[in-house]
Amino acid sequence: MVKLHTLGAGLLSCTLVAGCGGSSSSSSSEFENDLDALRMVLSTNADIAFAVYSDAVDTAQALKTALTTLANDQDAAALEAAKQAWLVAREPYGQSEVYRFRNSPIDDDPDTADAEDGPEGSLNAWPLGEALIDYVQATTSDFTDDQVGVSDHQVTGVTNPITAAFANANMADNIIGSTVTIDDALLDTSASADDEHDVISGYHAIEFLLWGQDLNSTGAETSGSDRNLAVKTHDAANRAMGGERPLSDFNTTNGVCTTAGAVAADATPCMRRHEYLTVAVDKLIAELEFVRDHWAAGTAGNYRDTFENPADLAAAEASFLEILTGMGTMSEGELAGERMQISLSANSQEDEHSCFSDNTHRDIWLNAEGVANMFNGEYAGYDSTLDGTDDNTARAVSGFGIDDYLAEVGADELSSNVTNALTETETNYTALDAAARAGMPVDVLVQDAAGADAAPMRDTIVSLNAQSTLIAQIAVDLELGSADEVVDPDASECDTTDPTAEC
Repeated sequence: MVKLHTLGAGLLSCTLVAGCGGSSSSSSSEFENDLDALRMVLSTNADIAFAVYSDAVDTAQALKTALTTLANDQDAAALEAAKQAWLVAREPYGQSEVYRFRNSPIDDDPDTADAEDGPEGSLNAWPLGEALIDYVQATTSDFTDDQVGVSDHQVTGVTNPITAAFANANMADNIIGSTVTIDDALLDTSASADDEHDVISGYHAIEFLLWGQDLNSTGAETSGSDRNLAVKTHDAANRAMGGERPLSDFNTTNGVCTTAGAVAADATPCMRRHEYLTVAVDKLIAELEFVRDHWAAGTAGNYRDTFENPADLAAAEASFLEILTGMGTMSEGELAGERMQISLSANSQEDEHSCFSDNTHRDIWLNAEGVANMFNGEYAGYDSTLDGTDDNTARAVSGFGIDDYLAEVGADELSSNVTNALTETETNYTALDAAARAGMPVDVLVQDAAGADAAPMRDTIVSLNAQSTLIAQIAVDLELGSADEVVDPDASECDTTDPTAEC
């Protein structure tokens, strides 16, 4: 470990065999030792976590308000506002996902000490088991039986509902069309099947109920090569869009699900959609609040209390390594591999992250932005108007980042290299975002993995791979851990040096 001199006497030069990637600084340090400097990194990291999860809670609560209005008004304006609220809710949450793949509350429940028992699986898991929730249309390419069929699940009273028919033909076999009770316990059965097609909770369950499947503009299936003929923009030129669930799914021909008297038979699915949305958003909020509260300052015994107050240098270094692991594994295995290359190499619409709303370009941007936030020790807030600019800055954080720590230990060249890699990734995901806003969202770009249109996808994958290598180098140069500890080689089967290679 590169050590700091005490009492502001300046910095020791690098002595590692691998080197620090730069010469030592001649300026005085504001810290007495490594432990104090690392505590500043950890404190800033915790500040960002609390800010981003607090914003995620606020936007989820705004989504709940919009869904309540939809249930009451059941008109086109309310449906549009609910979609808008869902898209805004994704803006802070996407930046939070860099806190995964480390011992933090999103993946591991601090209250039970059970590994992988955190709420992430019911918050953001995908692909969704949409055929379990509501009607679907099986297609010959994008939504085949293999993709949306559910061979095994734990939802009592619901069978394997996939069918080639559309227009509610399979309603009796899914949750909306059945008589099963829609409650928190039902949604807790998410992700139980071996084929991982039975996710029924979280952001993407709400997304599916608001948008429906992303089909051709005529409501027919796409072939996998004609998605450019499907609906790609919605109202504003800067908003990509996928599915077009009809308003009639949220009301009846009379305009509402219910009347003062008995409920008409054809209103029952409509009522249950509103009921499902209510249960799903309440669960979403509760789980986000759980994670947020574990990052709150001044709460004795919560996760943050231990994280930002390490007992000694070894504990501080272990926590710093966890930060790097979240950054490295999110960059390469999760984002570049699972969230991008699988969809690109297989031309798989079902495997893009937000396949119902065509919001995957934002998922990619926000996940990558979250990694940069960790390095720079900054959180700019989130985009509340969906124009690509973070305008809600009430909880913005500007603190002591990893870049500042590398400057303290004299690793200037390494810090510069990481900064340049993050900038290259930003250039690439910005191009991807621009393509989506111009009417070519991710499901269109992946139609030809080797084609010119897919260049922003390929370039972003490659640059994410490159930045993950440099993030791992921080751990290696500072003797915190190995490259494999930072970039989990088992996180994905994709070779992200070759974006078109199948995973």
